[in-house]
Amino acid sequence: MSLLLIIAMFTSCERMEEGKDNRPNIILIMADDMGFSDLGFFGSQIQTPNLDRLAENGLVFNQFYNTSRCCPSRAALLSGLYQHQAGVGGMTHDQGYPGYRGFLNDQCVTIAEVLKASGYQTMMSGKWHLGSRPENWPSKRGFDKFYGIPEGGGVYFYPFAKKRNVVLNDQIVQPDASFYSTYAFNHYAVEFLKEAQKENKPFFLYLPHIAPHFPVQAPKHEYKKYLGKFRQGFQFLRQHRYDEMKKRGILSGSVALSTADEQVLDWDRLSESEKDTFDLKMAIYAAQMEIMDRGVGQIVQQLKQMEQFDNTIIFFLSDNGGTHENITARYANMNGELGTVNSYRSYSRSWANVSNTPFRMYKHWVHEGGISSPLILHYPRLVKKHGVVSAVAHIMDIMPTCLELAKTPYPESYGGRDILSLEGKSLVSLIKGQSWQRRETLFWEHEGNRAARRGKWKIVSAYPKNKWRLYDMEQDRAESSDLGDQNQQVKDELIAEYKAWSIRVGVIPRDQLVKK
Repeated sequence: MSLLLIIAMFTSCERMEEGKDNRPNIILIMADDMGFSDLGFFGSQIQTPNLDRLAENGLVFNQFYNTSRCCPSRAALLSGLYQHQAGVGGMTHDQGYPGYRGFLNDQCVTIAEVLKASGYQTMMSGKWHLGSRPENWPSKRGFDKFYGIPEGGGVYFYPFAKKRNVVLNDQIVQPDASFYSTYAFNHYAVEFLKEAQKENKPFFLYLPHIAPHFPVQAPKHEYKKYLGKFRQGFQFLRQHRYDEMKKRGILSGSVALSTADEQVLDWDRLSESEKDTFDLKMAIYAAQMEIMDRGVGQIVQQLKQMEQFDNTIIFFLSDNGGTHENITARYANMNGELGTVNSYRSYSRSWANVSNTPFRMYKHWVHEGGISSPLILHYPRLVKKHGVVSAVAHIMDIMPTCLELAKTPYPESYGGRDILSLEGKSLVSLIKGQSWQRRETLFWEHEGNRAARRGKWKIVSAYPKNKWRLYDMEQDRAESSDLGDQNQQVKDELIAEYKAWSIRVGVIPRDQLVKK
């Protein structure tokens, strides 16, 4: 008996009420380069009322991890595997090794592929970044409908500074002068929901935004209200966010505010002109966030109109922490007015340090600032007790969670090919308010940066120094006190576990990749 027939028979038993499939809808929303503390609910001055409401009435995970970079996080999210197992250990260029092909391989299956086989409608609006060639586009990985940009992000206004195509259901479409990517992604997400309403089937919507990834670009009418609101400076606002998270229970009493690295600027030493520029950059960044949040509100409104809000699981997370990249003018003729199509700038390492409050480091590294995401989970039918969840979870846990909620088994094979077993673990027990604890060690590797976490212990190593350090995550998520010398056995065990894992999933040493 074929896999698809087995799934069809399984799900037919779940159908109720005049042939209607009552399994929950699933919406998965992801921000790009958003730091741990950037939402209003986390103490930010950025207005994100719609996400704040989901947080207030749902679950907020304060130890949820991503992979520290855009493409790898997307691969782990959609496959339930470590990114190397899915073929995206690096970015989207093919580096010639199985774990570094730059697109989803044949050893994995996506959430969309499995849910589609079990009777779900599958839709995506946004940034794909898991293979730019048409044979690797979303339609080839289980999505019935797709609007967005296959190649990657970094674009808002049209014309784009880099080569990007806007695609609607495998057809390249030409944006007009009014195009702004976040507006467009929000619009098509809602349109897809309207179309889904016509079917007596549950739906899966994946909405991976480009916002708030650099460049800082937004319509002036969106950011002008923020001008002047960030002139209190990096240090003050970072402390403010930290204090607010402590008050709200997002951070436990043991979590200290990490020391800012030496490249973070001292606000008081800046000239008034420099302060104006940094304030402007953060104002635009805030607008990028707010526009993304507004789309969440539009989706919620549409779900309520469809009478599907209570029966829809909404996940919100970020693909990595805020970015340290100091982009000034990467592309020719891009030195125009900040915020416009003629400017290509980032918001700076100093603001990223604020975004990642209270943690160390940034996107690309596997310290807490690079891999910590504020996961919000909203599902009224199952979440009976709102609040903060402190269990350690990982982006690859989303896949098995979605499948369990959708009453859909994970297949042993797909499309006539064998696939790898899931690495992620379902979080459904946590959602129900039951006890749950991760017993497995988690691992990270990106461009030579390495880490492993087992229970309260985490080892981390930054490339190219490659020195392992050991931290107690219960007492020191700021990663300030290396306890390796006092706990040599724990350190050695974790290093040995990491080495075994790296071989198992196909990690290639950074120096070997660079030489090739």
